Amino acid sequence: MNILGVELRRSAALGAALLALTVGVIALYAAPARWSHGWLALAMTTREYTILLWPLALAAGAWQGRREHRANVGELFATTPRPRRQRMVPVLGAMAVATGLAYVLVVAAGGASLLTRSHYFSPDFLVISAVGVLSLVAAGWLGLGLGRLLPALVTAPALGVAGVLLVFFSAVANPDWLAAVLSPMYGTGQFTPDQTIDGGVSGAVAIWMLALAATGAVLLTATNWRSRVAAALPAVLGLGLATAVVPRDHDRLTSPIDPVARELVCTDDAPKVCVTRVNAGVLDELAPLAREGLAVLAELPSPPTAVQEGVTGLPAPGPGVVRIPVRIDKNGGLAHPSVVVYEVVSRLGVEGDARCPGDPMVLRAAAYWLLGREPLSDVGVVPEVIFEDEPLNAQAVRLWQGLAKLPREEASARVAAVQRAALNCQDTTGLLSRPAR
Repeated sequence: MNILGVELRRSAALGAALLALTVGVIALYAAPARWSHGWLALAMTTREYTILLWPLALAAGAWQGRREHRANVGELFATTPRPRRQRMVPVLGAMAVATGLAYVLVVAAGGASLLTRSHYFSPDFLVISAVGVLSLVAAGWLGLGLGRLLPALVTAPALGVAGVLLVFFSAVANPDWLAAVLSPMYGTGQFTPDQTIDGGVSGAVAIWMLALAATGAVLLTATNWRSRVAAALPAVLGLGLATAVVPRDHDRLTSPIDPVARELVCTDDAPKVCVTRVNAGVLDELAPLAREGLAVLAELPSPPTAVQEGVTGLPAPGPGVVRIPVRIDKNGGLAHPSVVVYEVVSRLGVEGDARCPGDPMVLRAAAYWLLGREPLSDVGVVPEVIFEDEPLNAQAVRLWQGLAKLPREEASARVAAVQRAALNCQDTTGLLSRPAR
């Protein structure tokens, strides 16, 4: 332990760990909304940042690997009775401890902010993070070996650049199963908060990283050209084994889902409001807003009775259930709460279907009449909408103004007719603008 401590203090390992920790934490908190959904998102985002951390560990290892050459003590150490393999154990240990601990601390720095709220904890968090730790250790050891093999001053920065290119371009290589093996950042770009990395992919990456680590260790401890050539053997065997076990199924490679994270969690009382388990932490914030929207729709003859988070891949709920998106802010709370009521009311409680005819501005005018205010363009109201032709909302305003001039009973009947047509997939055009009775 004393030898390892000395090695940590006098080698580049500690500096590399501090640099990796700093870069990782800055990268995480530069965009906290990417992982504020919870532990699974944090693990995925941290693994994605191996595009920065892996090259750093590789370059740090290379810088450390040329230490004997830099100090010109290689021949002196060769005369000592201790075999080189034994002398390199503290070097390998120090690099493993430093790089692995740096990754763990980056994850911990992100996890500290998640502790302020209740978040679903997926077992995949541990697997994904463990493979991330292993990948940095492998990069450090491979760098040690390459730094000793090529002890030039330019080796470390060149390997840093090469590491970035390798991690990125191997992640987008074809076929997908090969990319899944080669790059530690493969599959980490989340499209949904319940997206994970398949266990088979994690196993294949772990095998490949262990093989690279073994190659680096052999290169570092090699004493002749035969052992240096033999260092390629672990990498070749590891690549072969990893490609043999990695899944070939497209869905397992590109969009695996944690089924528990996707399960619905609902309020105990009625009207029911349900969200996926991964977003359960905002249910208490969402429920009163969703119920306010349901109360607005209660004026209709066929009002919905529940609200559910809309998630691609889940079967469509039965009639009477409104699906809305649930957005999470950078602090893990409910993002854009002001739009929830509108999104519940916006289609009069009817599931959208592109195959059904009709005028969306009729639905907008009817929804805003129920809300008791003049229609607004979805730009600036719905976060994802960035463009809308100006005449569209002007049409909705004209229809709304026409409704506002009618007796409430007549206006309510017209809005009900719009909902009935939408429910039956019939054309809604003209239902608000027909002559008054």
